[in-house]
Parts: sequence; C-alpha cells; structure tokens
Amino acid sequence: MWDYTETVKDHFLNPRNVGQIDDANAVGEVGSLACGDALKLMLKVDVNEVITDAKFQTFGCASAIASSSALTEMVKGMKLSDAAKITNADIADFLGGLPKEKMHCSVMGREALEAAIANYRGVPLPTVEGEVVCECFGVTDIEVRRAIAESHLRTVEEVTNFTKAGGGCGKCHDRLQEILNESATSVKAKIIPLRGPKRMTTIQKIKAVEDVFEREVRPTLRKDGGDIELIDVDGDTVIVSLRGACGSCAKSRTTLKEYVEKKLREQILDTLTVEEDRA
Repeated sequence: MWDYTETVKDHFLNPRNVGQIDDANAVGEVGSLACGDALKLMLKVDVNEVITDAKFQTFGCASAIASSSALTEMVKGMKLSDAAKITNADIADFLGGLPKEKMHCSVMGREALEAAIANYRGVPLPTVEGEVVCECFGVTDIEVRRAIAESHLRTVEEVTNFTKAGGGCGKCHDRLQEILNESATSVKAKIIPLRGPKRMTTIQKIKAVEDVFEREVRPTLRKDGGDIELIDVDGDTVIVSLRGACGSCAKSRTTLKEYVEKKLREQILDTLTVEEDRA
C-alpha cells in the first residue's frame, strides 16, 4: 500500500474539476490507455490570458487522479505565463508529496499543461525525437535526460519513478544507467569553481525572500487556508511565522523544510535555512 498524504487522498476521493469544458480554448492530451495512464486537460483562457476555468478527464491510479485534480486547482486564476512555470515538483508539493513510485503522475500533469498552452498559442509541441530507450512505454533518451536534469535523478529506480522507463521488462536498465552516467559527467564538466560564496546584503535577502513568497509560496499555502509571514532574516537564517491553517498543522515543520526552505535554496541561496518564529 502506497503511503499517501491526506491531501492526496482528498483529491482522489473528492476530485475537483472533473468533466469537460465545451468551449475550452486550450486542450492538452498526454499518455495512453495502453500505458495505463492518460490525461486530457481543458482550459478556458480569457482575452487577458487568465485561466478562468480548468477541468480534466483522466484514466489512471489514485496519484494520477489526485495530480490532475490538484493541477486544475493550481492554475485557475493564473495568467498563462505563470502557469507555464509550474513544474511536476510544484504539483507534488501542492499535494504534500507523492510516493516516489508515483512521481510520473505529476510529470504527466506538467506535460498536459504544456500541451494545453501550446494548443492555445497555436504552436506545435516540440517533437520528442531521439532513441527509444524503453520499448515497453515508448520513452526516449531525450525524455529520460530531461527528467534527470529537472529532478536531479541519480538512480535507475528514480528514472522509472519519474518516466516509467524500465518499469516493464527491465531490458533497458543498462541503457538507463549509461544515460545517468553520461548526465553526471556532463554536469561535472559544466561546474565552474567559484571565487567565493555568493554575497547578498540583508536587505537583498529580504527582498528576494518576499518575492519568492509572493510568487510561489503564498499562493500554494492559501489554497489550503494557510499563509506565511516573513519575520526576520538573520544571516542565512530566514525566520517566518505560519498563519491560518498552516499555523496549527501537525506537518508545519515539514512544510517549512521540504517546501519553503527548498524553494528559497533553489531560487536565492543554497545556504539559507528556514526557522519558525517561536516568540
């Protein structure tokens, strides 16, 4: 039995926005019934490129349904340009995490959103060419390399969790390991030694933290009735206070470390730590 969060269970048992939009002007379809997962995402976008409605139809497991439901909740009210920045990790974070074996479901949601946006703009999706690595699921080396780069994958098992490649007969495991090795070598080759740590003044850090909070953290927390307030920045320690539902949530520390701190480290400084104000 997979270890699902309460949010995943809720979105599976009570999925939001199931159905179709008859006058949708942005439609994305990904997956196939043959592979066990398929998703059709429909969006209604107004003249200002704001997503006013979102619905989905999906065939898949609990994680596929929950990820699709979460995605439609996330994008409603967003400008198309902001929705285009949503990653599969954002979808998983919105759900409080997904079992590692089910991360490919959040990837499918991200791909459906990309397809819908391309459909709205009247441009074709980039053709996924390359070598078919996994014949069972039709996954190419380009798709595998993208997943490795975006999600920092390190093992064949992780590649399977995110792409399904290697989840069938297993004949492609050696090739997947080769691609992992090639990707690791490529990353090392691109690393340029720094002369010293990146320096930011306290004011710069405060402005950067507030920007990340406003663009990404607050919209996600507010969907679950929570919020976050920046209290202070002391060196590389960001002191915050969780508000609303987040303030009384038993998983508040997980939210701070696995979501808030991760976002700040990715987008500002990898030395930042987040602590909750106890005053």
